[in-house]
Amino acid sequence: MDFRPSPAQQLLVATARDFLKKHCPPERVQRVALDARGVDDALWQRMAELGWQGLLVPAELGGSEGSLLDVILLVEEMGRAGAPGPFVPSAVVATSVLLACDNADQKKRLLPAMAAGERIVGVALADEASSLEVDARGRLTGRALFVEAAHVADALVVAARAGGETQLLLVPTDRRGIARWPLEVIGPEKLFEVAFDGAAVSAEDRLGSSAGRRGALQAGALARTAEMVGAAQRVLELAVEYAKTRVQGGRPIGGHQAIQHACADLVRDVDASRGLLYAAAWRTSEGVPAVADVAMAKAYASEACLTVARRAHQIFGAIGYCEEHPLHLLHKRIHAASLDCGDAALHLEEVAQAIGLR
Repeated sequence: MDFRPSPAQQLLVATARDFLKKHCPPERVQRVALDARGVDDALWQRMAELGWQGLLVPAELGGSEGSLLDVILLVEEMGRAGAPGPFVPSAVVATSVLLACDNADQKKRLLPAMAAGERIVGVALADEASSLEVDARGRLTGRALFVEAAHVADALVVAARAGGETQLLLVPTDRRGIARWPLEVIGPEKLFEVAFDGAAVSAEDRLGSSAGRRGALQAGALARTAEMVGAAQRVLELAVEYAKTRVQGGRPIGGHQAIQHACADLVRDVDASRGLLYAAAWRTSEGVPAVADVAMAKAYASEACLTVARRAHQIFGAIGYCEEHPLHLLHKRIHAASLDCGDAALHLEEVAQAIGLR
């Protein structure tokens, strides 16, 4: 069997790597991470011109009509470069929800604009015990935590209790009764607490039942896994290069067996994470039930890629802790991605349930 990416996927990866190398160097990533807004509008628009935000969107709605596997390959390259921006919540999770929803008007109104980079849609879906509720008068109340890019999102996809069941709603962020407060985090993403104080919702805002929520969160979990794998791959490359060139005691530190073993451990963790990721992404793209595969990939990568970053700090020593060095940006990116769309403990519970453990 030929497990290589298709020619179109190879072109996508090559184009993404070349583009990000030119337009998203570590200096730019650092600058955007330190900026209060956390989004580079020029970079976001350039990405849209390449068709990245519309990769999952059908051609008739202005998209590229790609597969989830295409998205995973792209996000791996974005993770490798540490590319800033709310790509995963908007172009993966929110787009997946809209594609699965019953509201055709919302699809036609939003998806072309999202594919063109003109609209950003955030998500507040991950909390199973959501405090968001819609009362009998059609008023949304409650709060959602850790909502990425809520300050630049034009709308939010939220899961709220309504009439005894969970409903998905698309709520414009400029609607009266919505407030946002930034949360202090170590990663480059800008996360917010969003409070809904009687915000009015109508039938037009309803996307349908929560049936599409699970699939969207699985797509998000795979995208975050790809982000971790890409960042860990870059950490591996930097560590091996440093081990070859850093001279101590009259020879490169890579000549010491302890460093060689450490670098070999990095290769093992990155390659194993990538293998689980690709297997889960392929099964999901082919429509094969892959709940356990997605959970295994996310749980393993969350721990393995963090181990890669921590071991790299030991290889680099003091220089790896300097802001001028890209290692800390990659480490923070991995840590943040490991928690989004379910941490390792949650996904290990998914695996346990899938194999019949209680």
